[in-house]
Amino acid sequence: MRGRIHGPRMSGEELRAEAAARSRAGLERRRDSILVGARPILHTAVAASLSWLAATELFGHPRPFFAPVAAVITLGLSLGQRRRRAVEMAFGVALGILVADLLVFLIGTGTWQIGVVTALAMGAALVLGGGPLLVSQAATSAVLVTTIQVPTDGISLARFVDALAGGAIALAVATLLLPVEPAQVVRRAVAPVLDQLALALETVTDALDRRDQETAELAVLRAREIVLREPREALAAARDSIRLTLRPDRHRRRVARYADIVAALEPAVNNVRVIARGVGRAIALGDTTPPGLTTAVRSLAEAVRALEAEDTETARGAALRAAEDANAVLQETGNMSALHIVGQVRSTAVDLMRAAGVEHAEAVAGVRESAGPGEAP
Repeated sequence: MRGRIHGPRMSGEELRAEAAARSRAGLERRRDSILVGARPILHTAVAASLSWLAATELFGHPRPFFAPVAAVITLGLSLGQRRRRAVEMAFGVALGILVADLLVFLIGTGTWQIGVVTALAMGAALVLGGGPLLVSQAATSAVLVTTIQVPTDGISLARFVDALAGGAIALAVATLLLPVEPAQVVRRAVAPVLDQLALALETVTDALDRRDQETAELAVLRAREIVLREPREALAAARDSIRLTLRPDRHRRRVARYADIVAALEPAVNNVRVIARGVGRAIALGDTTPPGLTTAVRSLAEAVRALEAEDTETARGAALRAAEDANAVLQETGNMSALHIVGQVRSTAVDLMRAAGVEHAEAVAGVRESAGPGEAP
């Protein structure tokens, strides 16, 4: 494929419709961003306030600067990131404050002292087995102590206690106040991938309908743009955050369901890329693509849209229909391009049935049985 892919030319009405659709999509994305951001904003605001309240009223500290700071830093991670990282950040803040308080009392402040205090705070974090976040936050807190909050009344554990309290309160708020729904973290990451996958299949269908090479190339491009990094990261984060929930067993079952979807999506995406390339090659060579192929790919797209809507029953039925339609093509042509696409459609149908909750062996058996007695498996 050479040069930039522009896709098929569209009429003025089609262009206006696409612009309106993009505008609506932009508004929906902004609305979703506000809804997603509301929870961490509320968590951070409440945790900062409660941290200040605890430090002033319970501990009697007059200006507990580091209590709300530690709370804000601890909750500064994006929604659903790993608990270990949040704990590292909270403890890193407290450790840096403790080391800096001790060293500033002994050696004072100044240019070279800042370097020494920062290095020793980072070294202490490494000795304690801390990861990159703990080490980084220890250094940041040490710099704050030696430049902004310089201790003037001797060695005191007050700020160390404030920082620990702020981090602990932040984690408690995240657990108890509008707690994170681990499965929803994965769902939000999986939804865009399903949308992209369905769009790629719908574009393949258009290419087969029109026998249009540019549309086929656009389908290839869209399939190549699908990335599964965010669903994998969200799944790992969700599994870790389950321990911060009040009903871990229920959340563990729901996350396991999304783990099956993520596992099935990887081969599905790869198969759709092969389908798109195969259709493009068939059109370029002028090879026959029976109408059953178009129907089969359209059914795959319907299965993906059903998964996106969490309608697993419809997804299973659509995937099985795709396999049936693809198998019927075997009786119509011996064209190698068509047979290659049939094989990939069948494989994708298995993947989508797995994503809909069907066991792998059962999905394979269903696709084979759809070929009918005496037909090729």
